[in-house]
Amino acid sequence: MPPLPRALALLLVSSLLVVAPGAATGSAAVRSSAGDPSSSPPSSPAPGTAPWEWPLEPPVRMIAPFLAPPTPYAAGHRGIDLAAVPGTGVRAAADGVVAFAGPVAGRGVLSIDHGGGVVSAIEPVEASVAVGDRVAAGQAVGVTTTGGHCDAVCVHFGVRVHGEYVSPLWFLGGLPRAVLLPLSG
Repeated sequence: MPPLPRALALLLVSSLLVVAPGAATGSAAVRSSAGDPSSSPPSSPAPGTAPWEWPLEPPVRMIAPFLAPPTPYAAGHRGIDLAAVPGTGVRAAADGVVAFAGPVAGRGVLSIDHGGGVVSAIEPVEASVAVGDRVAAGQAVGVTTTGGHCDAVCVHFGVRVHGEYVSPLWFLGGLPRAVLLPLSG
């Protein structure tokens, strides 16, 4: 793709996603001006669970979307970035068991195993739970801190299904409709 149309496409994809109050359970409509360029949806959310909750209190503002890499080792953005300042409360997105809580490359990371090969992770966060703790959807699990590419402005929320990164939006009540635009004007 030529540089200018690619830049415009990236600008559209990185437009803000705003979640209305009350959408924390994923049941309300999500508004966006762009679709989510992600991998195929998993066959189903974690076994026996309802749609996930956002890991932050509404209103939630997405500042960077999931961008699937073309290959497992290529560049990409393997999660979504949600606007948050240090000290913002973090909640479990779904029921599960804490798989990891601690520092990775100088920032706090919290991973929750939701069963069925589904694992979520959020960073930077100071966890208030420990490895092996059972957590429920919406339960407070920590607060945002600083570090990584989200330093002091956001938290990075990612989801893996059987080790493969997928868009967290598949678990948060679905994706907004894609809007297709012509490449030339």
